[in-house]
Order: sequence, then structure tokens, then C-alpha cells
Amino acid sequence: MESEVTIVRIYLSEGDHGRRKNLMQEILNILHDQHRVRGVTVFRGIAGFGNTGEVHAADILRLMVDLPLVIEFFDKPTVVQAVLGLLNGLIPDGRIVWWHATCR
Repeated sequence: MESEVTIVRIYLSEGDHGRRKNLMQEILNILHDQHRVRGVTVFRGIAGFGNTGEVHAADILRLMVDLPLVIEFFDKPTVVQAVLGLLNGLIPDGRIVWWHATCR
């Protein structure tokens, strides 16, 4: 059976912090505990850069590594809109993208 879903990607880095703790963990708590979204995956990148153009990469010469993270989740469009309302104040502008898809 097919259903319409919305897929969301949130772009962060390991060093991003939320109100009380690691921002990734805070987002996962919202997705899992408050909304029980259908599927969530966190990807840890080996390199990346954002608006500043500073490259964050894993290499043996750097003691502090602040690697890119991507949180991807999907659910019914109504659930996603409710989640995005909660995440709006936590995540800096320009780091959330979403699109509609069909799930089977």
C-alpha cells in the first residue's frame, strides 16, 4: 500500500548545541519521544562545509573534529509539519530541507 510522506533533512555539525545538550540528541528526543516519527537516520559525514566555507574533515592532523551530521526522517505530512514547528527555534535558518515522496 502506498502513502504520501514528507522527507526532511537537517544539516548540522557535531559541535552544534541546543538549549541544554547536544543538538543532534535534542532533535532525536523530539523525533522519538514526542512524535514517534516513522523513520529516522543520522548520517555522519567524513567532510563538508557550510555558509562560512570552512571545511570540516576527519584527518589525523586535527585534534578537534567537528564533522557534518545529517538527520533524515519521514512521516505523514501532518506529523512532519508538527515536528517542524517544534524544531523551528532550535535549528539555525537554512539548514532544513524537505520534499514530498511516495512510500511503499
